[in-house]
Amino acid sequence: MNNLVIGIEGLVGAGKTAICRELLNKIPNSILLQGGNLYRGIVFALMSSGMNLKELKQNMKQVDIKQIMEKLKINIAIENRDTVIYINGKKIEEEELQSTRSSLAVSEVSHVADNQNFYLFGRTIIEKFKQNYNVIVSGRDLMKIYSNLDYHFLITATLEERVKRKCIQYNGKANEEEVKQNIIKRDEIQEKSGFYNQYEKTILLDVTDCKTIEEGTNKVLDCINLK
Repeated sequence: MNNLVIGIEGLVGAGKTAICRELLNKIPNSILLQGGNLYRGIVFALMSSGMNLKELKQNMKQVDIKQIMEKLKINIAIENRDTVIYINGKKIEEEELQSTRSSLAVSEVSHVADNQNFYLFGRTIIEKFKQNYNVIVSGRDLMKIYSNLDYHFLITATLEERVKRKCIQYNGKANEEEVKQNIIKRDEIQEKSGFYNQYEKTILLDVTDCKTIEEGTNKVLDCINLK
């Protein structure tokens, strides 16, 4: 059987990444390619180099993704079957990539950027890994990046539930109202960018009532033919 490419998108805070990681335990010979973390790594590196958000938004239309990755020494690696980002030889921790500041910056930059070079780069990576693995791809605009997805999921949950889950993720380091406003703002940006679009093959899954990550993961698995 040919290896599968499973695309999973989701509303901010719905649990997309956690579900993807749980799928690694359920789908044989699988890896997780987090396109979102690669994009976050690029924006994180640019901001760390001294650029502010305003400059980023002004300049991202002219950015060549491969060129900027080489210049800032940004590398993507698969470790323990999951995506890891290195900048100049230093591994960037998930907490830094997922911070509220970084998350909002990524939403705003991706909204104005010409992402075609990034999409082409992502397509190349997916094709490379598909030769040897079942590839779980997490990110935004996945149908535009790789239209040959075997499955395309959009994970949703209520705003209240998403705020709750994000607060747990931030481990008390963020104010609940700030988290809520951050999610609302990011939702608006994502919708304007067309990142929540549904396609003919899109499977919409509401995981609001799922009490555990495994329950949400099983909802995904119920739709996938692994035979």
